[in-house]
Amino acid sequence: MKRMKPEWKSFLIDNGAEYASEDEIEVQSFGNAERERRVTLSGTVLCDLSHLGMIEAYGDDAQTFLQGQTTNNIIHLNGARSQLNALCNPKGRMLASFRAFKRGNTYYFVLSQDLLEDTLKRLQMYIMMSKVSLEDGSDSLVRFGLSGPQADDELKAVLNICPDLMDQIIEKDGISILRTASPFPRFELYGELEPMQRLWEKLNVRCAPVGAENWRLLDILAGVPMIVRATQEAFIPQMVNFQLINGISFHKGCYTGQEIVARTHYLGKQKRRLYRLQFKNGEQPSPADKLYSASDDKGQPVGTIVTAAPHPDGGFAALAVLKIEFAEKDSGIFLENHKSSLAEIHIPPYGFPVEPKKEEN
Repeated sequence: MKRMKPEWKSFLIDNGAEYASEDEIEVQSFGNAERERRVTLSGTVLCDLSHLGMIEAYGDDAQTFLQGQTTNNIIHLNGARSQLNALCNPKGRMLASFRAFKRGNTYYFVLSQDLLEDTLKRLQMYIMMSKVSLEDGSDSLVRFGLSGPQADDELKAVLNICPDLMDQIIEKDGISILRTASPFPRFELYGELEPMQRLWEKLNVRCAPVGAENWRLLDILAGVPMIVRATQEAFIPQMVNFQLINGISFHKGCYTGQEIVARTHYLGKQKRRLYRLQFKNGEQPSPADKLYSASDDKGQPVGTIVTAAPHPDGGFAALAVLKIEFAEKDSGIFLENHKSSLAEIHIPPYGFPVEPKKEEN
């Protein structure tokens, strides 16, 4: 069941939010989806994040328990920084990806809503005698995003403070402010209902509210993937560049799937990784859609869509895991049954490491 504070939803509706139905918690738009897409890449915007699920973990053994389940180092979550993180199966395949942070004595995992129930159940399987409680915390904290060229200035004007470093957290007036990756200054804000309502109202004076699809677009442009139900167990973390965006610690102790993830890092040659694609026309791709190459005579898939969103210049932006050999050829990547609509391939903003050349004998 999708959960959201009803008072917060009513507040957003009073401020112009539109939903597909009464039961939905994802804001479709604030009245003009096309204009909102344009302003997302040119102005400073507000975006409700209630469409994302949130897991709470707390208790005497919470840190130790979570450390044994996740790809990143939970010990580093001290209330002053957040991190990307993931949960894997024993074969190293990602069951969920999430942003993790600590607020007070509680750990929060922000993930795709459609994976929340499965992720909770899987984590609860391993609790055994550990003193840790795991709950669906989707309606415990109000959350929204702020992004744009002036986002940091707007925060400073309203709260008189702003995180300067990537993944840094600052708490002010009961509101946790997380800085995240983006082409522009971008922040996620978490807090109780009333202070978050006041903050939204103050920021809304000079910032434009936009629908949830625009936050996905910003994730795509930043090269930050999110695993959803359709892509669950499809990728190991390195395939979605998690090692390049600080989503994996190779120095922590064991966790489920760690052997495969570490072996790929230290011994394996990577054959697939995450790229940004631009489709000029056609239908919007869906997560798990297969991609093909015009240069592949075998007609086998060479990639998989991770996420996609409409782009203000027309068409769609997407993140996709591609076989490196075909991506580097830029050999005409297309969706199944859409061979006439070739995708432009772009390297994510953080770039790829240069592979050392092997010396010839």
